[in-house]
Amino acid sequence: MSLADLKKDQIVHPKTLGRTDIVLFTVSAILLLDTLTAAASIGASSVFWWIALGIVFFVPFAMICAEMGCTYPEQGGIYAWIRDAFGSRWGSRASWFYWVNTTAWIPAIFILFAGVFRQLFFPDMSLGLQITMGVVLIWVAMALNIVTLNIGKWIPNVGAILKIVIFAALIGGAILYTQQHGMANEITLETLTPNWSSSAQYIPAIVYGMLGFELVSASSEEMKNPARDVPISIFISGAIIIVLYTAATIAVLAALPAGEIDLVEGLIATLHSFFGGTELGQIAVAALGIAALFTFFSNGVTWALGCNRAAAEAALEGELPKLFAIESRSRGTPIGAAIAMGVFASVTLILYGFLAESNGELFWDLFAFSAVIFLLPYLAMLAAYIRSRLVDVDRERPYALPAGRIVAIACAVICILTLTLSIVFFMYTPGEGIQWPVVFGAAALIGIGEVLIRYAELRKRRG
Repeated sequence: MSLADLKKDQIVHPKTLGRTDIVLFTVSAILLLDTLTAAASIGASSVFWWIALGIVFFVPFAMICAEMGCTYPEQGGIYAWIRDAFGSRWGSRASWFYWVNTTAWIPAIFILFAGVFRQLFFPDMSLGLQITMGVVLIWVAMALNIVTLNIGKWIPNVGAILKIVIFAALIGGAILYTQQHGMANEITLETLTPNWSSSAQYIPAIVYGMLGFELVSASSEEMKNPARDVPISIFISGAIIIVLYTAATIAVLAALPAGEIDLVEGLIATLHSFFGGTELGQIAVAALGIAALFTFFSNGVTWALGCNRAAAEAALEGELPKLFAIESRSRGTPIGAAIAMGVFASVTLILYGFLAESNGELFWDLFAFSAVIFLLPYLAMLAAYIRSRLVDVDRERPYALPAGRIVAIACAVICILTLTLSIVFFMYTPGEGIQWPVVFGAAALIGIGEVLIRYAELRKRRG
C-alpha cells in the first residue's frame, strides 16, 4: 500500500450531504449574480443566447455530469475522472487548472462584494479599501474551507436560498415596473435576433455561468447516496438555474438600457429602479443588497470547497506538491490547499489592484484572466466522458444519458465545441483584437502548473 493510500484510508469522510444539500450546493455554485449584468449587457439578444445555449450546451452538459457523478463517485470529482481516463499527468494538469482559476476568480467575486458594499453604505470608499476588504474576505473563506462540510455546507445552502430570493425579487419587481414604465429595452423578434459582433464579448460569460454541475462530485465520499441523489439533484437544480437566469436577465433589461449596465453596480441600480421610490422600498433595496453580498461570499466558499478538495486528492497521489496534500486528520479537510489558495488569491488581488483604475475594470480583468483557465479542465472532462463511453462499456451506470452511445458522444462533442469557442472569445474580441493580458496571464499560469507538476513527479519517483 502506498503512503497516499494509507493516508486516504486513515481519513474518514462523514456522510453529511443529502439530496437537498446537493441541490442547494449546485444552485449556489452555478447561479451567479456576478455574470447576470455581463449577460444583460449584450441587450435583448441575451435572452436568445440563454435559451439557445441552454438547449445546445446546458442540458447535455448537465446530463453528462449526472452520468459521471453517479458512475464514478470518487472523492476528487473532475480530477479523478480525467486521471483515470488519461493518466496522472493529465489529471494533475486538470486539477491545477481547476484550482488555480478559482484562486484568480475569488478576488474578482470579492472585489464585486466590496463594490456593492460601497454602493450601498459607503459611497466614498476608495479602491484601496475595497481591495483590503477583498483580502479579508479571502481569508475568512479559506477558514471556512478548513471546517468539516457538516458546518461549511451551510454557507452555500443559505447562499442558494438567498440567490433564489434575489432572483425572485428581480423578476417580480420587473413585472410591476414594466406595467407603469414599460421596458428600457424592447423585447421584439428583431431585438432578440443575435448580433454576433456585439454579442461575442459576453457570450462566454453566459457559458461560464452555466458551468459547475460537477463541483459537488468532488465531495462524493461525503454524500449519503450519490448514485441515487446526484442525477435527480442535477436535474432539479438545472431547471431552477436556467429559468431564473433567463427571467432575471429580462428583469435587468427592463430597468436599464443595455449600454448603461455597469458590471459591478448594475444589480443594485436595477433594484433601485424597481423598489427605491419610497422609504420602505429603500429598506428593501438595502436588505436585498445585503443578501446579495452574502451570495457573493457563498460563491467563493462553494468553489473553494470543491477545488481545494480536488487539489488535495491530486496531491495525495503525488501529482501536485505535497503542500496541497496537507489535510486535517480529524476532519479530512484540505488545510494546505486552502492556505495556498488564500496566499495566491491575496497576491493576485493586490497586484491587479495597482493596475486598475476602477472596481469595474478590476473585476473584469480578474474575471477574464481566470475564465480561460477555468474552461480548460472541462474540455478534458468531456474527453474523459467520451473515452469512458467507448472503452468502459461494461461499467454499471445508475444513470446514463438517454438515446444511446452515439447520441451521448455527439452531445459531448457539441459541448467541447461550445467551450472552445468561448475560450477563443475570451482571448479575442471582434473589433478590439487579441486581449494580450488574458493570453499572457493564461500562458503564465499554465507554465507555473507544468513546473509544479514536474516537481511533484520528481519527488514521487524519489519517494
